[in-house]
Amino acid sequence: MNEIPLHYQTISELARQIHSGALSPVALTEHFLARITALNGRLGAFRLVLAERGLAEAHAAEAALRSGRSLGPLHGIPYALKDLFDVAGVATTAGSNLLADNIAAEDAAVVKRLAQAGMVLLGKTVTVQFAFGGVGINHHHGTPHNPWHETPHVPGGSSSGSAVAVAAGLAPMALGTDTGGSVRIPAALCGITGLKTTVGQVSRAGVFPLSYTLDSVGPLTRSVEDAALVYQVIRGRDPADPSTVHVEQDVLAGLRAGVRGLRIAFAESTFWDGADPEVVAAVRACGEVFADLGAHVTSIEFPEAAEAERLNPRGIIGSAEAYAVHRDRIERHFADYDPIVGTRIMAAKQISAADYIRAQWALPDLRARAVAALRDVDALLVPTTMIPAVPVAEADASLDTYVQYNTRYLRNTAIGNGLGLCGLSVPCGFTRNGLPIGLMIYGKPFREDVILRVGYAFQQATDWHRRTPVGIEL
Repeated sequence: MNEIPLHYQTISELARQIHSGALSPVALTEHFLARITALNGRLGAFRLVLAERGLAEAHAAEAALRSGRSLGPLHGIPYALKDLFDVAGVATTAGSNLLADNIAAEDAAVVKRLAQAGMVLLGKTVTVQFAFGGVGINHHHGTPHNPWHETPHVPGGSSSGSAVAVAAGLAPMALGTDTGGSVRIPAALCGITGLKTTVGQVSRAGVFPLSYTLDSVGPLTRSVEDAALVYQVIRGRDPADPSTVHVEQDVLAGLRAGVRGLRIAFAESTFWDGADPEVVAAVRACGEVFADLGAHVTSIEFPEAAEAERLNPRGIIGSAEAYAVHRDRIERHFADYDPIVGTRIMAAKQISAADYIRAQWALPDLRARAVAALRDVDALLVPTTMIPAVPVAEADASLDTYVQYNTRYLRNTAIGNGLGLCGLSVPCGFTRNGLPIGLMIYGKPFREDVILRVGYAFQQATDWHRRTPVGIEL
């Protein structure tokens, strides 16, 4: 892989070199730290660089390998964390100056699992304040610069810094969270891969909450294979998170099985309404790729998507739960919140208990009907976002414009959160202006193995995920 710079290689490519002895975990970590030092001032992806911890973990990983002890394919691979995840001795700010002194006593559950797999933590990435927004703007910590355009364009949120870090080659993987699209939106807008896991698959212990009903944890990576490698390590039951369940699943076993014979369908419903024509064309073209690979490609009506929108207007469930999380703090310190985030959270105060409970009561039945509708379908294909990235100045011109763009970016992803589906966003093309377009592969709950298999096959047949931004090199 000499023709591909280290910082744009996938985890699997880096792992082969590490385990062959051709690449040192320490040298690799130093490479990424140097790149962060050189580029983060422009890109604003990292809030905090943990160079000392990262180098210590890299030296430990290297010593273990020298002694003949391998912890698996993630051993010695650097990564970054969205600043919602606890790291012992470090503040979890959740994108807010209000939490500058919120020092974590221990690592989050997923951080512990990645450490056990030998991964090396580079630092914490910028997030939309309190993870409450799909555009990616943070007025206090700064908005990460989408590396695909010289003029600042929105990176997508709320895992904005994580996506920019991976897209710009500052880390081969970064963890994010997804409540209404916060892994998949930035993955799509920044041209990388993002996995939204089913709630219950990955522990949220030690992760700053937004919505207990909808919060999930997932990786942002350069490839589907990398997402599968990370997911396999972080998934599983955790007593510290009562929402987690035990599901027998090995996503790596069938990852390369191909899609021949699988039933893949375009969801002909609200997902396409108002979508940018270039986005529509790129996503529709993916059907030909899957057909050539031997899948049965068709279209289905999926009215449950529109029902999910109607059931949860204005994000009642997530917004009400967000207000519950913030009630005491925001009532005392409203002026210290990001003006857009604070306004949106405070507005949720007006959601009635009756409306919230009605939505929660209706959710199980709707989710069951969605699963039934997908009985004869292995995966759904839709655009991840209905529009590509827009200039930050355009989205942030006023509260009204922000809310309009936030709604547009969240629509297709939030439907999946409401229906309890798992989802995978992969790059599938670019606009005339060189901005990435994302294909979303939806699967039934707890079938991450299927959507990862479908996404892997797509990336073996295409090279969109190998494209890299220009103009940001050292």
